[in-house]
Amino acid sequence: MPFYYKLGELPPRRHITFYKPDGKSLYREELFSTRGFSGVYSNKYHFHIPPQVKEITEIHPLQVKDWDDAPVQYYHFVTGRKVTPGNILTARQSFMRNSGCNISTAHITEEADFFYKNSQMSELIFIHHGSGKMYSEYGVIPFSQWDYLIIPKGTVYQLKFDSYENVKLLIIESPTPFEIPRHFRNEYGQLNEDAPYYERDFRPPSYLEPHFEEGDYKMIVNLNGRHFEYMVPHHPFDVVGWDGFLYPYAFNIKDYAPKVGRLHLPPPVHLLFWTQNFVVCNFCPRLFDFDPQAIPAPYFHTNIDSDEVIYYVDGDFMSRKAISEGSVTLHPMGIPHGPQPGKTEASIGAKETFEYAIMVDTYAPLKLTENVKDTLIEGYENSWLEV
Repeated sequence: MPFYYKLGELPPRRHITFYKPDGKSLYREELFSTRGFSGVYSNKYHFHIPPQVKEITEIHPLQVKDWDDAPVQYYHFVTGRKVTPGNILTARQSFMRNSGCNISTAHITEEADFFYKNSQMSELIFIHHGSGKMYSEYGVIPFSQWDYLIIPKGTVYQLKFDSYENVKLLIIESPTPFEIPRHFRNEYGQLNEDAPYYERDFRPPSYLEPHFEEGDYKMIVNLNGRHFEYMVPHHPFDVVGWDGFLYPYAFNIKDYAPKVGRLHLPPPVHLLFWTQNFVVCNFCPRLFDFDPQAIPAPYFHTNIDSDEVIYYVDGDFMSRKAISEGSVTLHPMGIPHGPQPGKTEASIGAKETFEYAIMVDTYAPLKLTENVKDTLIEGYENSWLEV
């Protein structure tokens, strides 16, 4: 992921004996790897044998139906209109998805009584509202409002919030990792001077709290859209030490350093992460273009290869009307879109913007769920008509 990191107790070399304090029994080494044995990986050292499980039962969380006859048009919907009380799993409401991407929100109202493991998808969790701590095999990550949590697939974790009165998450899932774009790095893997962030901006687990307790512990495993309840005979967070490049970490949107130019710069300049199926960009407060004749608002464009999704976090978005916190716009591939009437003219002469938003550009069309239908702003598709 961002850089090599280690935490806790480790033997001097891999794949050798590593004894517990009793000098007789071994800690159990686990290679946590990607792309077979060819991608990034970490080595973890467990107190217990990792595959131990007492009972496996399939469960069936609430499933959201696809909106099968959704027309090809521009969409604006408000995620705050769809609130289901629950925990990190049961509160999730999916709005858009395809085989390479799933975009959901969750208004979490209660702490989960289980450990969660998404074995199918890596997760980007944006903390729109809330603060607390993420617990995992790798240690503890404190988080606060507007943090991104990047959680590799297969990570066992829990989120515990300081309060459950006003918690909202944006969750983006990907079958391939959320990676730092290659052109942000030099030949040694270090971030370039002109990258929009620096290694110290990324926050790996700050400390490790291994648990050796035995008993009945419930872990929910998600794989291929099916959910299974694993009853394991020991606490899942029994790792005494680990090292490598594969681990969860946090990054705050306010630490992103946006770029500005003489004339309007295209969306890739706001790139944050990329996957094999989509990219994630974020729009942050920044100065506008400095040419005296510049038009700060984006030009109209047709992106024939991407669906464009924008989740509005905060501020006054310069190219849209009637946008509120938690709004989402979807502009499908192959049809033109751009500023609504009056927004281009209003941007001329403006010096800066204070918007925060997250954009997802997918490489394949997204299928909408009935949650979009239920939270739709009617008439958005006609909002470019001048009256």
